[in-house]
Amino acid sequence: MHNIMKCLEGFGSPRVALLGDFMLDRYVYGEVDRISPEAPVPVLKVIREESRPGGAANVAAGVLALGGKIACIGVVGQDHAAEELANLLVSTGAETFSLIRLPGRATSVKIRYVGLAQHRRAQQMIRVDHEEAQPVPDNVWATVRSAVSAEARKVPVLAIEDYNKGVLTEDSCPPIIADARQAGCQVIVDPALIDNYRRYRGATLLTPNRYECELASGIQIVDEPSLVAAAQRVLEIADAEAILVTLDKEGCFLQPRGETGRRIPAPKPRAVYDVTGAGDMVLAALVVARAEGCDWGASAMLANVVGGLEVERFGVVPTTRREVHDELRHLVGLRGAKVIQRHRLAEEIQRRRATGDLVVFTNGCFDLLHMGHVRYLQQARELGSCLVVAINSDDSVRRLKGDARPIIGQDERAEMLGSLECVDYVTIFDEDTPTELLELLRPEILAKGGSTPHVVGRELVESYGGRVLTLDLVEGPSTTKIIERIMNSDDGQG
Repeated sequence: MHNIMKCLEGFGSPRVALLGDFMLDRYVYGEVDRISPEAPVPVLKVIREESRPGGAANVAAGVLALGGKIACIGVVGQDHAAEELANLLVSTGAETFSLIRLPGRATSVKIRYVGLAQHRRAQQMIRVDHEEAQPVPDNVWATVRSAVSAEARKVPVLAIEDYNKGVLTEDSCPPIIADARQAGCQVIVDPALIDNYRRYRGATLLTPNRYECELASGIQIVDEPSLVAAAQRVLEIADAEAILVTLDKEGCFLQPRGETGRRIPAPKPRAVYDVTGAGDMVLAALVVARAEGCDWGASAMLANVVGGLEVERFGVVPTTRREVHDELRHLVGLRGAKVIQRHRLAEEIQRRRATGDLVVFTNGCFDLLHMGHVRYLQQARELGSCLVVAINSDDSVRRLKGDARPIIGQDERAEMLGSLECVDYVTIFDEDTPTELLELLRPEILAKGGSTPHVVGRELVESYGGRVLTLDLVEGPSTTKIIERIMNSDDGQG
């Protein structure tokens, strides 16, 4: 992991090209609290709607989030959805000059209706697709091929995201790959769910998942020998240089042609929330890594981490370079990565909230961390899906409790809290109260211990519809009592 961190820290802003099926994802969020009297189906009371890049457009968003630059090449309709998609891409920094708008063709749109599960986590109820999948006309394809050839002479990597919606076919795709390879450009393909990988002849790398690899190879993957056989069979069919088979919780399997394949395990167990977009983010990570000169192993390990972060979120939310760096720090035991300043924390909370997380906020001095603190924080985390702990700075503690406190400095207190699994983020505030932080973060829930007679921030949180919850006092020693015991003990000299 240290090697990947070093590699990531050296990343610049590589420019790459992307060819594929560009789509628009729409999300309709609502609450479900009753069953329809007309039929045994839930009634979704709509709260809000939003649009995000989908399909190949999600790969573009992923590359941009990881710090790269991207030129988008593909075919969409000449409709409102295409306009909305183009605006989303341009707003994130993507180049859309080669996104061809074809009159009479509908832009692919996926609409997901999302309800709140137990009033906490977002849960997809149904997806409705509007799309056309017939091959694009020959004259349009000629324009696409010309655009790819022009970009391939300027970029180190061409990404192909194939959803089998008519932009890429068995006849049109191989010449595109050949053009790019002849120009000295690597071609990394996230294949469609098809049984004929001759469509991708000559690719540098293929990234099928387990099921896609089984379908393309005709070999069921049940153990290590069958995995190796399936990977090698796909390499032969596609005449590719390498294959990376993603294996869900088992990580991935990397097989360069002519070399011994190897498993790259998942860095840690993941709570799989939603697999939507995981393959897109894996492709984005591989493209950026290879454009920066990373070898196959380092590129695959980075993609493993990025894909793992993606499945823990709801919907398609690109993973940023900062998030990957922080995750790598967590994986090597640097828990201080959870401790962040308030403005960056606000960005993190916005991202977490967009994925459907319910934010819980609590605050305190947390001097001499003890069992009561830990149990309280575990209870607070159970109220939602993201726990923010704000701690008083050393100066703030002294103003509240006197010059003898705190016993433990603010940086040590913050890092100790960050080491707890139930805590997602820790931030330090210098004010006497957390009111400014609450105004900035606007958590859904403000939690406080049962001994607190007045909860600072109650009026503010309740004013925007948030909840203030008082937890039962956890039996155990207080910090003050621990200090008194130390001072009164026979050997309490220091």
